[in-house]
This record gives sequence, C-alpha cells and structure tokens, in this order.
Amino acid sequence: MGFRTYTCPIARSCGGCEWLAVPYPIQLRRKREAIVELFSDVLAELPTSETRERQVPIHGMDVDGMEPVHFRHKAATPFAPGSRGAMRSGFYARGTHRIVPCADCLVEAPGARRVLSAVARAAEELRIPAYEEDRGRGLLRHAVVRMGFATNDCLLTVVTNGRGIAREREFVQHILAHAPEVTAIAQNVNQRRTNAILGRETLALYGGGHMVDQLLDVSFEIGPTSFYQTNPAQTEVLYDLAIRGAGLEGGMRVLDAYCGIGTIGLCAASRVDGLRVVGVEQVEGAVADARANAARNGLGERCRFICADATAYMRDARRDCLGFDVVLMDPPRAGSTPEFLHGVLGLVPERVVYISCNPVTQRRDVDVLMAGGYRLESLDVVDMFPHTKHAETVAVLRRR
Repeated sequence: MGFRTYTCPIARSCGGCEWLAVPYPIQLRRKREAIVELFSDVLAELPTSETRERQVPIHGMDVDGMEPVHFRHKAATPFAPGSRGAMRSGFYARGTHRIVPCADCLVEAPGARRVLSAVARAAEELRIPAYEEDRGRGLLRHAVVRMGFATNDCLLTVVTNGRGIAREREFVQHILAHAPEVTAIAQNVNQRRTNAILGRETLALYGGGHMVDQLLDVSFEIGPTSFYQTNPAQTEVLYDLAIRGAGLEGGMRVLDAYCGIGTIGLCAASRVDGLRVVGVEQVEGAVADARANAARNGLGERCRFICADATAYMRDARRDCLGFDVVLMDPPRAGSTPEFLHGVLGLVPERVVYISCNPVTQRRDVDVLMAGGYRLESLDVVDMFPHTKHAETVAVLRRR
C-alpha cells in the first residue's frame, strides 16, 4: 500500500516540516540509517548475528498507510501588530522573526491553532496591543496551547510584556467564547528582551491555570512551564522501551535524573510493584509538581523527589553508600556533562538507561560510560517528530 502524502500551503515559508514531501517509510529509513552511522563503531557491542535493522530498530508512528498528522499536542504563536488594529499570528519563518499566518496546521492536534487564533480575536475586540519586538512595547507576546492526549483538558498560556491586562476578566470571557474547549488559562509574564517564549512568573486566570493528562495510565498535572513531551503517543513508546530496557523488578532502587515533573519515574513505579524511585531535579517548581503527581497516583510512598543538582546528589549518595540498581537519564539537547557521567559511574548501577533528544551528544556521552566499564546492550530509535530530521533514542548500557 502506498502512503498518502499531504501538502501544506506554507511549508516553504514556515520550514517546520522539512520532510513533509518525503514518504513516511523513507523518512524512517533515513533516520535509522543516520543513527546507525553515528553509532557504527560501538554497534559491535550488540549481537553480531542480527541485521542492522534488528540491532537498531526504529519505532515510527502507527499510521496505517497514511502520513502522520495531528500528533503535536503543544502549539504556539507569536503576536505582532497588523494593519488597522488587526493582530498578526502564526509561525516565524525559518531563520527570521517574520510571521507567516496560519489558520490550521497538519501536524498539530485538531483545534490547537483555533485556540491560538481565539486569543488574537479576543485581543482585537478589546484593543489589547500586540508586542512590538523592535521597540519592546505592547502587551501580548505569545500564546501557547497544550491539548490533552488522554483527556479533554486544554491549557492555554498567554505570555505578556507586563503583569497588568486591561479588562482581564472580559479578555478571558472573549477567549472562552471563541474557544470553549479551553479548560484552563494562565498568564506568563516575560518582560525580557529575549527569544525565549516564557518568563519566570506565572499567574492563573481561569481553571486553576493547569491541566491533567495521562501517559501509560499514569495521571500528570501540567502547568505552563512544565516539561511534557509534545508527541504523547510516541512518548508512551519511548517510555515503554526505557522501562523494559531497564530490566526493573520489585525491590530495585532507581535514580531518575533530570526527572522534571516525574513522568518516566512514576510510569516505571506504576508498572513494577515494589520499585523504589528517587527523582532529582533542580527546578523547584518541577519538583513540587512531581511530588503532587506521585500523590495523585498513590505512589508517594515509593517515589521520592528531591530538589538538587543531580551531580551533587550522586556525589553525596556515593559518600553515604546509597546504592541504585538503575539510573534513568533524559538530559536536554546539550547532553550531559563529564561531572554528571562520572557521578553515574561512581554509583556503579547495573544498568544506565539514556534517553536522548539529541543523538549526537548522546553518542559523545556513551563513550564516557563505556570507558567507565559499561557496554551497549540495546539502541532504539523513536520517531517523535515526523516530517523532520529529528529522532529520539533510547540507549541501554549494562555494567560489564
């Protein structure tokens, strides 16, 4: 069966889906081949009797002969002044801050772009000014929406250049009139001259300013600044691979480094009775969310979350003879650090499960772990972002 492909009227100017015209099976083959080439000199660690396809499997979206669409459950738009009081929204053209209008997007969850457009309409009706980037004035900077994957919740975050919103209550009512599916609205304040969308202060405007969603039957409360994967369907695939690769059993102790709001650690604990998880994260708000999520799922007694630098925590854990059977790590795109990796080696866990959104930095870090006495046991590729060159990987390393 041939794959049905799609066209997008703004594909060239937006640039977000650079492989949209490439049939999905070819996208998957290219991504797997790129990972095989990147890790080619360490794949000898894997069973030599298997083909490269079986050694390094790629897990694409289950699309039944169709190109993947509507998989991104998080969407955002910048705002800028238009003519005659109108407000411009959409996407930044690649490499610029020129806004490309967009009424709907193939890869975003249904209704996401409509919610973002509702913010622009409400602002126009109430004459709330858009932010002027070159002058640093105006109020409305961005809007970010997150649509529930396993729930009907919808969290909208409005980013403003200052705290005060004139006619705030009416603004909320106008948004809800245009987008009644919204279940919570938050205001994020960002007055910095920066490309970063979100600032440090967040206020609830409606519905408590947060939403609830589920991954692998575990419930999570998510706020405007929470890290939560954009493609939840593939996140379940990613986490399932990591949990199975860890070889978890009841009574084991797991360190979940870079734990965020506790997603993977809590999913692991819910799967394995008697598993004990310690999550470490240096963002205080994320740790508070992780603790609340543990309590929400009845896992508070087995899952403990600590606000600390993970490297410092591992140093102290080694000094205090606190052992861990498995270390789960999911660092940012820059990868880990030599200090962190040597901290992992100092704990001497049986397995290290390394989830990465940047296989290049993961490949660099794997060298450090292998030099410290670990061997590569499995390597899987997960297609989190169809129609792009990006892929995520799960590397499982076992102590020799």
